[in-house]
Amino acid sequence: MANRNNFREYRNKNKKGFNLYEMFSGGIDGRGVKKHDRITDFNFVNFFKLYGRNFGKIVQLNLLYILGNFPIIFYLFARSGNISIESLSSTHILNSSFHGVLLSGHLNPVTAALNGVLGYRTINYVPTQATYVVMALAALVIFTFGFVNVGCAYIMRNLIKQEPIFLMSDFFYAIKRNWRQALIFGMLDVLFCALLVYDVIFFYYNIGVSFFSNVCFYLSLFIIFLYFVMRFYIYPMMVTFDLSIFKMLKNALIFALLGFKRNITAVIGMIIFCLLCYAVLLIYVPLGLLTPILLIFGTCAFMATYAAYPKIKQIMIDPYYTEPEEDEDDFEPVFRDMG
Repeated sequence: MANRNNFREYRNKNKKGFNLYEMFSGGIDGRGVKKHDRITDFNFVNFFKLYGRNFGKIVQLNLLYILGNFPIIFYLFARSGNISIESLSSTHILNSSFHGVLLSGHLNPVTAALNGVLGYRTINYVPTQATYVVMALAALVIFTFGFVNVGCAYIMRNLIKQEPIFLMSDFFYAIKRNWRQALIFGMLDVLFCALLVYDVIFFYYNIGVSFFSNVCFYLSLFIIFLYFVMRFYIYPMMVTFDLSIFKMLKNALIFALLGFKRNITAVIGMIIFCLLCYAVLLIYVPLGLLTPILLIFGTCAFMATYAAYPKIKQIMIDPYYTEPEEDEDDFEPVFRDMG
């Protein structure tokens, strides 16, 4: 209540005049939506209206995703080669065999031409002890991943509900209320994602080896797609309901099937948006490099929440507020609102 009173005082005090911060941040913290402007039908057209209203907040949330998961910066730095040893070597699979042919004395115009192709050298980066230390620091992301996702999911949910937002206080409030589940599931989430990506890459390079490897590759693609969609629902449920991790996973699996149309639309939207950002990168590199920093993560999270939360509300929240047929004393609530 004190925060909202402070907001009213700030609004009355600064009713006149131009505010540069408001223009770029999407409005000051706590500003809600007028009743006649509230969106109740979460269709395709209204997505763009709601996205435009909250564009500034989405940019800020994108920065929170990046800064909150700061250990990823250590990983990028280790992979950059700045703390590794440079080595020139050929990466072609036939280079060693062809080099043996040249040593045996079979030097002619044909082998000389092939040597220009097979013997072409590229820079390889050999890891050092410093590289391994920095990579170990990058592993700290398993502790930050869940916290950041929970805090941003709470704010994203409130953006979809069109409620007043107090960015940093809401972010840390959600983490404080859900820190146990956020920590545990955040670790599991990182491990699941890493394992699924590893499976897809492993079976991709083994396509054609056997029928079993082909089946495993396509099965891995299906599982990674299914889990990706389930994540639309897991974090919003974590900040809304008092459920165990197992029940959240079970409900998320059900929602992934029940909300198939909304889910597939959101996935297609993310793919199109990422391709557009990649196109910008190809056209003008400096502007393209800004898209991950300012837009990609926040926009994709907004698409996921826009697809997921209306379905959660329809199935898990709205029935709770309908009058039960049985006696009130025998009625047990199905969830406890964490917000």
